[in-house]
Amino acid sequence: MNIGITFDSIEEYLRAGVSRETAAEFDREETIEAIATALRDLGHTPDIIGNIRSLVKRLATGDRGDLVFNIAEGLKGFGREAQVPALLDAYDIPYTFSDPLALAITLHKGMAKHVIRDLGISTPDFAVVHTPDDAKHVHLIRPLFVKPVAEGTSKGVTPASRVNDTRALVARCARIITSFGQPALVETYLPGREFTAGILGTGDKAFCFGVLEVLVHDKADRGIYTFKSKERYLERVTYRVAGDDASRGAAVIALQAWRGLGCRDAGRVDVREDGAGNPNIIDINPLAGLHPVHSDLSILAAKTGMSYRNLIAVILESALERVHRPATAAAS
Repeated sequence: MNIGITFDSIEEYLRAGVSRETAAEFDREETIEAIATALRDLGHTPDIIGNIRSLVKRLATGDRGDLVFNIAEGLKGFGREAQVPALLDAYDIPYTFSDPLALAITLHKGMAKHVIRDLGISTPDFAVVHTPDDAKHVHLIRPLFVKPVAEGTSKGVTPASRVNDTRALVARCARIITSFGQPALVETYLPGREFTAGILGTGDKAFCFGVLEVLVHDKADRGIYTFKSKERYLERVTYRVAGDDASRGAAVIALQAWRGLGCRDAGRVDVREDGAGNPNIIDINPLAGLHPVHSDLSILAAKTGMSYRNLIAVILESALERVHRPATAAAS
């Protein structure tokens, strides 16, 4: 197959003047080369496309491939991760990973939590704060945790994200709203263990292939999994494959959330325990990073004995099931 690769290049955006934090979710050249190499090893022909603007130019000239391996994050708006899949849907071109609906809902953590709560899956009590004045009217059990409503890679998460009083809450929300140009998500802080569950597959065929426990060193940003800790994880964080009852409970609700939100092919679900040891969903990432060394999904795959090539193969196999599905089944 001729497989296009759509992505947002961190190097390209940095050259254009975008800040390093804004570009943190974008992909490095070694990630694209690793995916392309895996596709070649699997017998396919990779075609490096790039971001949505490059894709539009290709489509305008009638350039089509058999499938697109899409990891494009987009730059602006709550629908930024959904833009490339929506465009590919319009041209009836199949692609890997989730559809526009799942990507838009999961990017906006507040919307995702509404759906998760309606599904009967545990998630921390929360409020979406649009203005600093709104923060004065948040009545949740303290301490609280504050982060941008629609960012990944722990962007906007610092030691100041955990707040204990209204004054600190208002100040932190104001900082998030001003810095990121979006509302702040305020949640009841969960003091328990933190896990990230790796999911492969779609619908009934989806399964959790492993659970990592995230252990932030006590001296690293007050033990909070911050943006800086994630960037410098070799010094500040220990990832441990977990196989106890707590991690199995995390895997169960992670899979429930994955299926309930209609996520596809591969991704991660982050889970944290409350004070009583009950697992709660804190984030769903259906467009997880695929750096062969540094991304959590790749780290989990390696720690559970799965090569990077095989990880890409399983993702591709899941996507191809939609391509080869009979028309009657696809319409049902």
